[in-house]
Amino acid sequence: MSIALTHRSTVVDRFVKKSLAADIALVLIGTAVTALAAQLAIPNEPVPFTFQTLAVLLVGSTLGAVRGALSLALYALVGGLGLPVFTAQAHGLDYLFGATGGYIVGFILAAGLVGWLAEKGWSNSSIGMIASYVIGSAIIYVIGASWLTYGYLGGDWNKGLNFGVLPFLAWDAIKAFVAAAIVPEAWRLANKFKNN
Repeated sequence: MSIALTHRSTVVDRFVKKSLAADIALVLIGTAVTALAAQLAIPNEPVPFTFQTLAVLLVGSTLGAVRGALSLALYALVGGLGLPVFTAQAHGLDYLFGATGGYIVGFILAAGLVGWLAEKGWSNSSIGMIASYVIGSAIIYVIGASWLTYGYLGGDWNKGLNFGVLPFLAWDAIKAFVAAAIVPEAWRLANKFKNN
């Protein structure tokens, strides 16, 4: 019997044999993908436009609940401890607990939930992917915008929505369609691979 972090199947499990070593490697890869996506940014204050949310939700949907959440928890941990993994190579506890820290906390929960939905089969279709992406994005927005609003904008929800949610809706809709194209196609390839 092998030891693994998860026993539910996601698309990556069609290509990688389940083992604790594979799970650890996948968690590290999920962390690295998110860190790289954080560097693809368009400056905006106080919340930049990045590819992080796409990475977060793709990590969750491909790795599953446990590995996805662990990937993002590790991302938060190593960034908080000083590795330059956050947007614009930012790092440290000041950044982690700064204006955009709530989004990072939201990443962990969103990756876990989107991963759980993927384990239930939501990532097999474009509609399921879009729905899971909307739910995951909502978690990120609720936690991130609440943190921003109450911690840095004096509780002014008008500013919180204008700075932390509204500018990103169209951007995240585009990323949802990208995810809806990528993951179901990966499932199609995985099924073809399995049948050969």
